[in-house]
Formats: sequence, C-alpha cells, structure tokens
Amino acid sequence: MITLSGIPTLQTARLTLRGPKSSDFGPFAEFMSSDRAEFVGGPISPVMAWRGFCHITGHWVHRGYSAFILADRETDAPLGMAGPWFPEGWPEPEIAWSLWTPAAEGRGLAHEAALAARAHAYDVLGWTTAISLIAPRNLRSQALARRMGCVQDGMFRHETFGDSQIWRHPGPATLPPEPAPETRP
Repeated sequence: MITLSGIPTLQTARLTLRGPKSSDFGPFAEFMSSDRAEFVGGPISPVMAWRGFCHITGHWVHRGYSAFILADRETDAPLGMAGPWFPEGWPEPEIAWSLWTPAAEGRGLAHEAALAARAHAYDVLGWTTAISLIAPRNLRSQALARRMGCVQDGMFRHETFGDSQIWRHPGPATLPPEPAPETRP
C-alpha cells in the first residue's frame, strides 16, 4: 500500500485529522450507501463511493490539500471528514465536513474538526476567505455554520448536486482567538 507523503496531521482535544488510509474506505462506503449521506450526494453504490473516496485522495495530489479524515484520537477509528475543499466547479474554496457514523453526532466533533480545518486553511494555506456549501434542508450543518460565525451569502447550483446555500466564514482577521490545532508533518 502506498501512503501519500506531505499530508499534515492535526490534533484537537478528541480528534486526529489525518490523510486518508485504504482502511477508511469501508466506513466511508457504508456512510455513502446510507440515507445519512443524502446531503453529500448519497446514497450511492460502493463503486461510486470508491470514486468519491479517490476524489478526496486525489484532491491532496492535485490541490495540495483536501478534507482530512477525522479519526478518534485514541483509537484512530474514522468518524468522518473535514477540511479545505475546492473541487472543479465549486464557486470558492470551502471548509467541508461530514460525520460518517451516528455515534459521532451530537458530541461537537464536527465543530471541533471544522474549526481546526478552518484554522489550517487560514494559517497554513493562507486563505483569506472560505465558504461552506450546505443543502437547504441540512439544518444540522446550518446550525454548525452559525456556531462557527458563518452567515448565509446566497445560493449555488451545482450541475450534479443541485442547490446549496453558501455560508460565508468570517475572515481570519475577524475570528476570535482560538487555540490552534497541533500540527505534525
């Protein structure tokens, strides 16, 4: 198995944000084949999930950044993904997130991961702005965006995924000070 080099690892209080591993595909495919994936293009077959998983990995190669796999800090079990994201066709660079297991929901893990990902995008990648694209019926992600200080800033229609609300993140100069995530090369 080949491991991508140069992907940083971020540590938060409860999570490790790391590059994808082949063993993460099973939990990702299970999530993507479920009704829980309705807001991120699912449910889809395992074959299409493989394409999506490779999209995450390929984004690291072609953009130099991508969504991190958010994993339990103690067990390394993959719980979802969060990170800087800018696929072809997107209107602007995005901070994306999704939780793959119901057990990860309602614990503030997406918030913890998205804050670390945004700090990385601003502090390391040098982004000066970011959005999150959220399906109009995805009330939980809208609540998380509000918690992160985002404001709704229009709509975007993707040729495959349909309509999304654009949620604009506060710029790096306007963010309240937060502890930066630990970074390992």
